[in-house]
Amino acid sequence: MQIRELPYNEIPQKLKDISQPAKRLFVCGEIHKNENKNLVIVGSRKHSSYGKQVLCDIIAGLVGYPINIISGLALGIDTLAHEQALKHGMTTISFPGSGLANSSLHPQTNIRLAEKIVESGGCLFSEFTPDFKATQYSFPQRNRLMAAYSDAVLIIEAEEKSGTLITARLAMEYNRDLLVVPGSIYSETSRGTNYLINQGATPVLSAKDVLLALGFDVKTKNERNDISDEEHIILSILREPMSRDEIIRECDNPPEEVNSLLMIMELRGLITEDAGYFRKT
Repeated sequence: MQIRELPYNEIPQKLKDISQPAKRLFVCGEIHKNENKNLVIVGSRKHSSYGKQVLCDIIAGLVGYPINIISGLALGIDTLAHEQALKHGMTTISFPGSGLANSSLHPQTNIRLAEKIVESGGCLFSEFTPDFKATQYSFPQRNRLMAAYSDAVLIIEAEEKSGTLITARLAMEYNRDLLVVPGSIYSETSRGTNYLINQGATPVLSAKDVLLALGFDVKTKNERNDISDEEHIILSILREPMSRDEIIRECDNPPEEVNSLLMIMELRGLITEDAGYFRKT
């Protein structure tokens, strides 16, 4: 990947309008000078299946809107955010906590992902020299640039003492919208996010909440009128993700009829199955 240092006057203004501005900036790829909103998505490196599903659903709901997905290339939620943006043809931008040379890029397992980001028309930013290897302090230092570059920061799962909370604090300091996905009170990866909501962050329950926070006019989808009575029953049962056996136990119909109905509903896009659990789309 070709790395170049930006002249100071080409460094994005947002990165210079903070208390600790970027004085140098290296880039790989194309810098987009579009009117897209910048949504930073960060979270736990040890995300749960719930966090993964929420992230996939939210990004799918943002498709078609002028939004850049920004993250830090780290394992976990960061990696998923970049991958889902690429899957849906959205522009994605990364701020690694290291230099941009392949020999120093962190984490090394995401070198190919970084290349895909650049190949798809996105870019990588770093204020560290290309051969700089990540250190304990370089990640918080990087976080301030992500927060500054954003229009809103979305946090999906964070432990109580997570570095993600540093990005959250900086987002509030820079007057960016702080959006947080709530989680179970019993989940370690939701303690940080639930704390942020308690402190006044905006809870996010769907992609619509993100779009509204970014200032988009969201039109409500028309209700489908082609759903049968049997399908309505299944949808009413699926108040939360359920296994096939749980759905069959809730229904009065024979198991073979329920299995057939589930297959038809999945083909019609009414429900989806992931890791053995069905949920409404």
